[in-house]
Amino acid sequence: MRVFVAGATGAVGRRLVPLLVAAGHEVTGATRTGEGAERLRAQGASAVRVDVFDAARVHRAVADAAPDAVVHQLTALANGDRAENGRIRREGTRHLVDAAKRAGVRRIVAQSISWAYAPGDAPAGESTPLDLEAEPPRAGMVDSLRALEEAAAEIETHVVLRYGTFYGPGTWYARGGPLDAALRGEQAAGDPAGDPAGDPAAALVGLPVAGHAVGSFVHVEDAARAAVAALDWPTGTVNIVDDEPAPAHAWLPAFAAAVGAPPPAPAADGGREGWERGADNTLARRRLGWRPLHPTWRTGFTAL
Repeated sequence: MRVFVAGATGAVGRRLVPLLVAAGHEVTGATRTGEGAERLRAQGASAVRVDVFDAARVHRAVADAAPDAVVHQLTALANGDRAENGRIRREGTRHLVDAAKRAGVRRIVAQSISWAYAPGDAPAGESTPLDLEAEPPRAGMVDSLRALEEAAAEIETHVVLRYGTFYGPGTWYARGGPLDAALRGEQAAGDPAGDPAGDPAAALVGLPVAGHAVGSFVHVEDAARAAVAALDWPTGTVNIVDDEPAPAHAWLPAFAAAVGAPPPAPAADGGREGWERGADNTLARRRLGWRPLHPTWRTGFTAL
């Protein structure tokens, strides 16, 4: 299969491309930098330099690649730029989907997230609606995801992967990453501010306190493996998270111990927001056969 990967040098993309090549796919990876293009060629893929906000360039790149499938892994997570990330989800996805439609592409796999669900008490399944009643600033994040997912749905076969919080090399949750630095009272490059609109785990970066917000994790290697598998999955939305949604007071001390950082302080209160509920991976595991290499953050953190 010819596969066009947008965001091919990001935290997931840099693991996804070698997996696709090893599986026998013909891969074209899109990147904004010359360095990224060199890395992609070294991995056995073709490379094209693209600014996703340049619609004409995106159209040319996809047309030239003539892919059977597009994999959308575009984010602005490295610098924690929420505004740019929202713009990528809206405008970038729009350009990519329009280009795919014009090129006759009939399959897309798109990256979404698993902490945009409406409030509830149990981990959210895929039938749970998005949190469309959220107040600002969370409302902006949820709306950008709705735009992304609705655009992807314009492609005949569309698989939306609602990932858990990424951890592992190249993420905020890695040895030497922003959370590690925050636990040590330091500031890491690309350290995002605490974000009450987004990930319950990301909100702790810069504020290393162990509280009761529940989140779900996924190792970046497992995220990449899911994207490869999704090339054969039917249309639908799928939570790609590990087996153990957990409150911060459980996972944060384990993360600190794994990276050798000081343990976090206990939370001042015992509450959580209704949307801080984690997500359920039953669909991915039982119906689609996805098997994460790291089924829980408890063992995954030890590999950091």
